Amino acid sequence: MSTKKIEVRGFATKEAGFSVKSAALRIRIDDRGTAEVTNPLEGVLVDFANSVHRIGEVVAKELGIELKSVAIEVLGTLIGVREQTRTGRSGFKSIEITVKPTSDASLSLLKEWIDSVKIRCPARDTLLNMIPVGMTLIKEYSQTESIFGEQLKE
Repeated sequence: MSTKKIEVRGFATKEAGFSVKSAALRIRIDDRGTAEVTNPLEGVLVDFANSVHRIGEVVAKELGIELKSVAIEVLGTLIGVREQTRTGRSGFKSIEITVKPTSDASLSLLKEWIDSVKIRCPARDTLLNMIPVGMTLIKEYSQTESIFGEQLKE
């Protein structure tokens, strides 16, 4: 099996704010934080919920479960300022997900479904397992066109 890579690109100017795009997503966040997702930590939770939802659909189809609806609640508990100072970590201390499917399936079949979703959810796997993250700086980068194809103001 070949390794699939997913790329997300972001670009910012003072005039246009920050724009992010991937193969299936385009978000523009202005300097007031106006966007579908207003801060990066909310974005992590939104992506986690979407991952659970998408994998849940796939697994339900495989198990023959008809999902009339699914409510997904994601609650992230932030690391406090004092703990950040002590540990050097920022972000979430914990994330709790509650999944509420509406279905005629039996409780045992829904348990099998959610157990499979847990195992197969890529967002959960990524957050649970430490993965290497690289960050590269390129000095004096210049771009004259936004990632959405618009000319940028000089």
